[in-house]
Amino acid sequence: MTKSMTGFGSSVHDDGRNQLQVEVKSLNSKFLDLNLRLPKVFADREIEVRNLISEKLERGKVSVAIEFQRNGDQSLKQSYNETLFVSYYTELKKLADKVVAPYDELFQLALNSPDVIQTNMREESSDDDWSMLRKHLLEAIEKCNQFRRTEGTVLEAMLKNCCEVIRENLTRVEALDPKRVERVRERLKGNLMNFFGEEDFDTNRLEQEIIFYVEKLDINEEKVRLKSHLDYFLRILGEAQSNGKKLGFIAQEIGREINTIGSKANDAEIQKHVVVMKEELEKIKEQLNNIL
Repeated sequence: MTKSMTGFGSSVHDDGRNQLQVEVKSLNSKFLDLNLRLPKVFADREIEVRNLISEKLERGKVSVAIEFQRNGDQSLKQSYNETLFVSYYTELKKLADKVVAPYDELFQLALNSPDVIQTNMREESSDDDWSMLRKHLLEAIEKCNQFRRTEGTVLEAMLKNCCEVIRENLTRVEALDPKRVERVRERLKGNLMNFFGEEDFDTNRLEQEIIFYVEKLDINEEKVRLKSHLDYFLRILGEAQSNGKKLGFIAQEIGREINTIGSKANDAEIQKHVVVMKEELEKIKEQLNNIL
């Protein structure tokens, strides 16, 4: 199944005591480019969160935002070093006395002195907190993946249509090819007859040279290979596992055969169909940039 790298999923939890919101967004990227915003309470779970995301989303520019809040949490978020505060305040009073200065600002100065306010208290998540986060993270990821699958279905239809247009134009090239070869043969003979006039020349040798030249312009192998690449592309497109990189490599081979047909054919009518095939191939390449 074809999957797009564009996706979005979210999950919300509120049990009256804890509020949790998880949002997952993804865009196209060659590799997994993860931007994670995690609350401090889950800082100890960061590696587990990253592993979970990389396992489920594989590739893309992924942004994950997690918001968490405990309702009615009255616990202190910082503490104070009372001993150090008293020491600062005492020393500041001594300095004020020496210069006969007022004590009005001493309390605030002592409070803001280094290491008085302790803000390094760390709240760690419990097993229940982690279970809650894991459940809703997986739910948001699954919604994102479902979004990717839906987008992938649309992309798959577009790619199949492009392949069909290329195949139709290849069929028209095949129909024009015999006439092209005959025109090349007659043109060469006519040019040589005009050049040599009534002079004697080796007709057998001339025929051999014409055959050699026409063989250089032969596109049968390219037509066969192009058909094979199109079949292979559609087969990979229909596999259960989305494989955008492999499809990209096959598209390169398709482009190589189309370009060779155009350069070797040297025919105005065939070139019109080659141009159409190139246009469809560009559409394919553009869409493959967003396929997982």
